[in-house]
Amino acid sequence: MSGVQQRAVARDEDGMRLDRWFSANFPHLPFSRLQKLIRTGQVRVDKGRAKPSTRLASGQIVRVPPIQPANPNGSVLPEKVGRDEKFLRSILLHEDREVFVFNKPHGLAVQGGSGTKRHLDGMLGALAAGGDRPRLVHRLDRDTSGCILVARTAAAARHFGKVFGSRSARKIYWAITARVPRPPQGRISCFLAKGPTADGEQMRVVENGAPGAQHSVTHYSVIDDAGGQFGWISLKPVTGRTHQLRVHLAELGTPILSDPRYFNIENWEAPAGLARGLHLHARRLSVPLRSGKVLDVTAPLPEHMGKTFEALGFDAGRFDAIDLEPEDDA
Repeated sequence: MSGVQQRAVARDEDGMRLDRWFSANFPHLPFSRLQKLIRTGQVRVDKGRAKPSTRLASGQIVRVPPIQPANPNGSVLPEKVGRDEKFLRSILLHEDREVFVFNKPHGLAVQGGSGTKRHLDGMLGALAAGGDRPRLVHRLDRDTSGCILVARTAAAARHFGKVFGSRSARKIYWAITARVPRPPQGRISCFLAKGPTADGEQMRVVENGAPGAQHSVTHYSVIDDAGGQFGWISLKPVTGRTHQLRVHLAELGTPILSDPRYFNIENWEAPAGLARGLHLHARRLSVPLRSGKVLDVTAPLPEHMGKTFEALGFDAGRFDAIDLEPEDDA
């Protein structure tokens, strides 16, 4: 971009931090470069100096200085952005004016953290349209695959933030467990809290009133089993606690296959033919749109779960995610 721009803050950008506003409107501008532009006073808000944390108000004018192309050859679109867009399009399940729904691969982090360089949030700028950067509104564990919804505008992000916060979203997960839950359909209700372990922290079941305790509820249903040794389970989380489904199934004595943290069967050896990788998949997501219509999306199984399904004789095409959805009153 060459030359100075004077940009008005849109109504749906009211209250946004200045650095987040730049991230949404100029997703290819490196954060370090933005900090220097703000620190040296080249970025102004209503002609006054500002900080990265400055909250913007609708109608304010942001002075945007000339932003040099990211590549020495003059290209505004870096090669990485092209790769990110290609990848995101390859996992796209649904797209409309308000949302993207992706089939997140097993092993891909949703957000950055210590030692995490590649993550979904870091790629979303590649799909920015009209300067509006897509926004995360909920999360999946790194090793959980399946449906994840991303809002395309600030207004959509506010709407879906309320949807997920009020538990209006319907989420169905599929899991493969060692052993089979009994009874075959039920409700798991307990309190969870984060606790220390030898290699960090993880969630554990605690008494009500314990420090950090949060109530958690999941409905489950056994879809099929393989000789009573392995279960194909459908799960409907009511609450959204960290690692909730993994802890709940482990608490039943039927942990999810290849769970590196919560698999708790001693001296257990996986039979040949079963794939590695956490066998937990966000199979179906159903959410109300701002229009009042309902968006309902189903994600195909990841490769490693597909191999295990085949090895155990489970037929993913035999049942739809809706057919054996766990009952809320189970």
